[in-house]
Amino acid sequence: MDRRKFTSSLSFVAMGSILGVPVVFGKQIPMGYIPLGLQDPDPFELFNKDKQMVVLNDRPWNMEAQAHLLDDKVTPNKYMFIRNNGKIPENVDAEQWRLTVDGEAAKQSKSYTLQELKTKFPTYTYQLTLECGGNGRSEFNPPAKGNQWTVGAVSCALWTGIRLRDVLEDVGITSKAVYIGYYAADTHLSGDLSKEPISRGVPIEKALQEETLIAFQMNGEDIPLAHGYPLRLVCGGWPASASGKWLERIRVRDKVHDGAKMTGSSYRIPCDPVAPGEKVPDEKMCIIESMPVKSLITYPKTGALLKKGQPLSLRGHAWAGELEVKQMQYSIDFGSSWQDCTLDRPANRLAWQHFSAAITFPKEGYYEVWAKATDRDGNSQPMVLPGWNPKGYLNNACHRIAVKVR
Repeated sequence: MDRRKFTSSLSFVAMGSILGVPVVFGKQIPMGYIPLGLQDPDPFELFNKDKQMVVLNDRPWNMEAQAHLLDDKVTPNKYMFIRNNGKIPENVDAEQWRLTVDGEAAKQSKSYTLQELKTKFPTYTYQLTLECGGNGRSEFNPPAKGNQWTVGAVSCALWTGIRLRDVLEDVGITSKAVYIGYYAADTHLSGDLSKEPISRGVPIEKALQEETLIAFQMNGEDIPLAHGYPLRLVCGGWPASASGKWLERIRVRDKVHDGAKMTGSSYRIPCDPVAPGEKVPDEKMCIIESMPVKSLITYPKTGALLKKGQPLSLRGHAWAGELEVKQMQYSIDFGSSWQDCTLDRPANRLAWQHFSAAITFPKEGYYEVWAKATDRDGNSQPMVLPGWNPKGYLNNACHRIAVKVR
């Protein structure tokens, strides 16, 4: 329903219920007027985002970049996608913030202030690629439920923090530890505090990796609130849902973590290929771990116009979850032939890699430039679409841009 029509149909009692306090002069509200407290906030101003970002949802907030906005080698906040499952915490007090580490496979329970974490453990900084598991969902057919991400739910920022590994060693973990699960300060959309919007985790092997951080800075500054201030988990190369924001607790488990959005079809895909639209029982679904090989053309913007004989300077990024990208190619003949791009090494493990190429076109007309990455194990991006899955995860099809030469 149109927001204005919906709001104008509310009684003052209903308005007061939404606002959390009575509308004192409700009877004097002019016909058709929407109280400021019920008007949608400007998400670009609210989250310090560029106005070219695309809002997919405001309950919870979800927004993505357009491909050409992601041209920076290190993604600035204004172009970073937002993927939320619940309500962003309000009135965060970093001085009172505490992180508790416990669980059935922890040798003890310990609680740390933010200052203790920053001073007790060594600090590390890495560029880490985070991508929503549903990035590219809009291309699947039959359509999959969820935010209809196109290609912009990915980023590679500079994260600073302490290693989760060091904290786990300080607490002590037993030989029974197989998984960690996180708990955060965001709240369920329903307002029911007994419900968790999301509580995911990673196997203990991933938790102990050098690059798995408990981060408190992004790009050299405090993490913006929408991205997890004052503390978040960052598990590069895995679906970004594993990198819990507003981190309050880490639980060391003696089994696969069973928090919210760890079961059913959430961040899980069929263990074996299935026909499009097929229903898949829970026992035949597997948890998404390392993300697949993928690439993105960030320059030029699709729809580029070139003069005959003018070369095209192509730029973009490629990444492959836990693996390194070993080859980057482009095609201008719809995948019939492929030419190599120049591919840079990653700044560190789990960072995306930058590619470039100078392309010439044989004559006037319409072209598409396709980009294809191949990882060190020989896995390449599919040209069109990967296998279908119920929630539309892991679309790593070749990115394409349109070009006209005339």
